[in-house]
Amino acid sequence: MSQHFLKSLEEVNKSILEVGALVEEAINNAILAFVNRRPEMARDVIAGDDEIDRREIAVEELCLRLLALYQPVAQDLRFIVSVLKVNSELERMGDLAGDIADRSLSLSNQEPLQVNMDMTTMAERVRAMVREALDALVRRDASLAKRVIAEDDEVDRLNYQHRGELINVMHADPSNVERGLLTLLASRHLERIADHAVNVAEDVVYMVEGSVIRHFRG
Repeated sequence: MSQHFLKSLEEVNKSILEVGALVEEAINNAILAFVNRRPEMARDVIAGDDEIDRREIAVEELCLRLLALYQPVAQDLRFIVSVLKVNSELERMGDLAGDIADRSLSLSNQEPLQVNMDMTTMAERVRAMVREALDALVRRDASLAKRVIAEDDEVDRLNYQHRGELINVMHADPSNVERGLLTLLASRHLERIADHAVNVAEDVVYMVEGSVIRHFRG
């Protein structure tokens, strides 16, 4: 195996982690903008999506170049294929962070909705899943990746609970409908980010163990 190839693999690893760091920051800031009603932070998240897209394209081009030049096999091939898939998942998480920020802007000049739900708890669980999925990628840790997958059930439960609470509030008072729908969408975007974190975790399991568990989980 050539030193140039090894150096290129290190560059791939570094680049995907940089994308992950940008996405994690976007998610954190989007949640803060939503919970604390900070439109300036929401605008920063939306503006920052272009950089995530640019980095995503750069990682994809690097991986495709390695596949074409070196025709890697076995673990190296699984690593590059997994990075390509994780790269796409991270880009979509960035998009969803932008969607949450957009909902924040729409709600920032309206009175807070009086509803019995805890978006902060759900957001913290989603942040933890994203962070752990990236840690699993860095460490090549299939056990941690499987823990991320198991954590998704709680996020789904919270999203379902939020939906019920918001539907009740909107039924009780039609003036709540717009704010209720925007909040419902934000909760759904968070739930989708968790789904993408699960996809990253499944890709880590494939990279480490060579087994495809997507669509075959109980």
